[in-house]
Amino acid sequence: MPIRRARSIVCYWHDGAFVVENFRTRITVSLDPVAAELLNELGDWTEPEKVAARFPDFDPESVRQSLADLEESGLIVRQGQSAAEHDEVVGTSWPEWNMSARYLHTMTKNAPYTEDTPELREELAAQGGRPALFKSYPEADVVLLPRIPRPIGASFEEVLYRRRTHRAFADEDVPLVDFATLLSSVFGPAQFIDADAYGSLMQRTSASGGARQEIEAYVLVRRVEALAPGIYHYNGLIHGLEFLGDCPPWQDVAQLSVNQRGIEDAAFAIVLTSLVERMRSKYRTARTYRIMLMDAGHLAQTFAMVTTALGLGPFQTAAFADTDVEDLLGIDGVDETALYLLSAGVPADPQQDGTNGLKTPAGLAAFRRSRIAH
Repeated sequence: MPIRRARSIVCYWHDGAFVVENFRTRITVSLDPVAAELLNELGDWTEPEKVAARFPDFDPESVRQSLADLEESGLIVRQGQSAAEHDEVVGTSWPEWNMSARYLHTMTKNAPYTEDTPELREELAAQGGRPALFKSYPEADVVLLPRIPRPIGASFEEVLYRRRTHRAFADEDVPLVDFATLLSSVFGPAQFIDADAYGSLMQRTSASGGARQEIEAYVLVRRVEALAPGIYHYNGLIHGLEFLGDCPPWQDVAQLSVNQRGIEDAAFAIVLTSLVERMRSKYRTARTYRIMLMDAGHLAQTFAMVTTALGLGPFQTAAFADTDVEDLLGIDGVDETALYLLSAGVPADPQQDGTNGLKTPAGLAAFRRSRIAH
């Protein structure tokens, strides 16, 4: 019966060994690199005898045995079997997103959950075992923000249904008290809890996996009352902005997000980054990467809601040049990596902008072009 190489395998070197991993079966094996030559011959369905004939320098029986070993390891599938059908689906799905998306999705599924272990508690108790609750730039100049928040009287229902992604902003400053209220409400500490071996942990107004609070906020200021334009890090411990450097021309900032109008016209932008060690110190599986993305989303939604309640317009995008943004912030993209780009400003006058704040409501013609239900 014909055999072929599994579609759902990746190869790499690790600790001096040639490693082949099937992300469908979760089987990882170390192989002699010559095995890659065998796998290379199995891109399409082929009879084992024909494969053996392509390696005249090896004993045919040894080739057949190697093929059997590779099949047992899940690196080869056999035509007509359910494993081959499943492999075809897993290994070729989402072609536009390529292998990296399939690998990340599959390898972060069904991860074992462990709250903690005695070994982890001991490690955390060791000197330096617990990551700091706050990141700071001790040498940076600091702007301390107003601590009297602007009262937010809007009802939940009003904010929920009034929230829209804005792309057009007025050419005017955001009031400092609104700006300070926004940062403290979204990124500042709401309270601290006793987390046993983990010490005290911060809680914000957004959910965070394990209360790790790994997300940091860097602010690019363009038009905020009383604030010099520049690149800042928001330090929630002191409710202040740490000045990191001058902001490039705003058109260059917009270019980092492929010149989206929601950044181009904004009064300020905020880059959400993740301090990976805060998560890794507790959660040791690759699924943690998913949690970091979720946490960024939680904060972005709170940002949008608070911004709306303050009468400002929120914008958010994942379309940005990661490495260029990280270089601008002076972070390495590994231990700390950019995840999300937010912005806001005073909404443009609907009459001048011509949008009325909303897109055209869907009518009969639009629904005729739609597929409403499966």
